[in-house]
Amino acid sequence: MKAQQHNLVLLADAYKYSHHKLYYPGTNLIYSYLESRGGEFNETVFFGLQYLLKKYLEGTVITKEKIDEAETQLMQVFGRNDVFDRKRFDYIVEKHHGRLPVRIKAVKEGTAVPVSNVLMTIESTDPECFWLSNFLETLLMQVWYPNTVATVSREIRKIVTRYFKETADESSQGSIDFILNDFGFRGASSVETAALGGAAHLVNFNGSDTIAGSLLAQQYYAAGKMYGMSVPATEHSVCTLLGEEGELEIFKHVLNTFPTGIVACVSDSFDIFRACSDYWGGELREVILNRQGTLVIRPDSGDPVLTLLRVFDILFQKFGYTINQKGCKVLPPQVRVLQGDGINISSIRTIYAAMKVNGIGAENLLLGMGGALLQKVDRDTQKFAFKCSYAEINGEGVDVQKSPLEIDAHGRLVRSFKRSKAGRLKLIKTPEGYATVNQHEHPELPDELVTVFENGTVLNETSFEEVRERAAIEEKAFSI
Repeated sequence: MKAQQHNLVLLADAYKYSHHKLYYPGTNLIYSYLESRGGEFNETVFFGLQYLLKKYLEGTVITKEKIDEAETQLMQVFGRNDVFDRKRFDYIVEKHHGRLPVRIKAVKEGTAVPVSNVLMTIESTDPECFWLSNFLETLLMQVWYPNTVATVSREIRKIVTRYFKETADESSQGSIDFILNDFGFRGASSVETAALGGAAHLVNFNGSDTIAGSLLAQQYYAAGKMYGMSVPATEHSVCTLLGEEGELEIFKHVLNTFPTGIVACVSDSFDIFRACSDYWGGELREVILNRQGTLVIRPDSGDPVLTLLRVFDILFQKFGYTINQKGCKVLPPQVRVLQGDGINISSIRTIYAAMKVNGIGAENLLLGMGGALLQKVDRDTQKFAFKCSYAEINGEGVDVQKSPLEIDAHGRLVRSFKRSKAGRLKLIKTPEGYATVNQHEHPELPDELVTVFENGTVLNETSFEEVRERAAIEEKAFSI
């Protein structure tokens, strides 16, 4: 049985089907905006909207058949026939040929914008479809996910770059693109999640085992190549086949199979420290040092900091080391270490700090990040919100705003951080940075929000290369 194509008429929270009746009589325009109200990081990388627009909103997306299906399903959802009004969607088919009469403006993808700024706006272009702006909130709000993954990945790049500058040679800076590797496909909630999150990570790095991310970037962002790159690597099903007594034989087989280039080998199946001292640094030492390529040794259990420090101590003893320009130890180029267990932004900070204290250069280590990269984020990581800020009722403009009171820790009534913005908005860039203002303020400064969708057509498309260029970090952005 062939899988059904998505039905946009059904891609909304159920309660929204009643809103066409609940908006005050005479409403003919709803204008809403998206922002990150705060969260773990002080800026957010905007990415992923073009995917949502092209996959779900572009072209003829409303048809009579889809409305028929929705009518049948929603009758069961509500158990009454006075909530879903198919005439609202029939109108879009008849008047707009099934194309959505809305205008969406957004900051250019890849841009890192400080929190509490407008990132996107939406409004209807047909007064009869005023309700459509916030009907689409459910789908459009999902841009929080690629935004957040791209932001986490970029924040990690700041940390990595900072420690490379402090503890590694200048000649090794080019390897930063491959330091953080996406191991998240298997831990993602769906193939679509893995693809979208995988692409978001590739905004900042090139190391990835999530092929779906590169494919999404090619299909929806005209990426000129497969940005996610990987290497031959073992897993425990490979390294445990001959049992503990056969582990050394497996290691020999790995080196014989890939005698050149990079190969990674998980080495903690039984005893990571024995593997480093007796196998890699003992019987196989000369083979490794004579290879035209690099063996990447991978611990995969235990406390990451304590394990890595001991692993490095053993490897320095067995393989020797040089002292780089920053006064830190560096293994021979034929040996590197990859930590993929217990990796998140907090442990990365701790690992690099411990390495610096112990005089170990950052160029010795690669990282693999799975669930913490693609899955351990949610809409509140950066506190995303989608709110109406302007409306027209009987043709007259009204600034719209929520400003709730809440009780603080001292029992006082204060305004909540959830207070929303009012009016038509624009994003400007001043010498001090980005700021959100009313559309009539600072007429001398252009609006950084550009129209990306209008009446069923995606406009001002961006390429993946352009996204990466905008997201590239500057030295002043480094923070630990």
